[in-house]
Amino acid sequence: MSNSGKSRLAELIKSSLPNKIVNIICQDDYIHPQYEIPQIKNHIDWESPESINFVAFKEAILEAKETADLVIAEGFLAFYDPRINLLYDNKIFIKISKEIFLERKRKDHRWGKEPEWYIKHIWQCFLKNGQPLPDKKKPLTIDGDIKFDLKKIIEIMELS
Repeated sequence: MSNSGKSRLAELIKSSLPNKIVNIICQDDYIHPQYEIPQIKNHIDWESPESINFVAFKEAILEAKETADLVIAEGFLAFYDPRINLLYDNKIFIKISKEIFLERKRKDHRWGKEPEWYIKHIWQCFLKNGQPLPDKKKPLTIDGDIKFDLKKIIEIMELS
């Protein structure tokens, strides 16, 4: 979910493994040009799966796996594409309450102040498209409303 701590957790994991080559692949770096992204109420719909170049995202993950000890692929729609899900050895899903999401998103002005209707749209898109797909590799689900227990996450994921 947006503002759940995905990027922060990825950076924390990377910094806690100084003896490993860790590459972080951020899905935000694989967004299509604005003119290719659908709009909703004359607003670019960044939350739409059509906003992401999943082919390039997958290629970046595969390339990173060739040279890194650990590849972290993170993004709002990181679990959306079933073909990309097959690449994941481990999965972490950060759940966040609607109340905390709304509070954090209303304070987040990195891209300007979002209209209230769009913030609610983000939540609906998360419910529709941002959930882990049902498969054999169940994700470790952690609570994004509270501070991460990094040591426990690394132990459970057997990353050290």
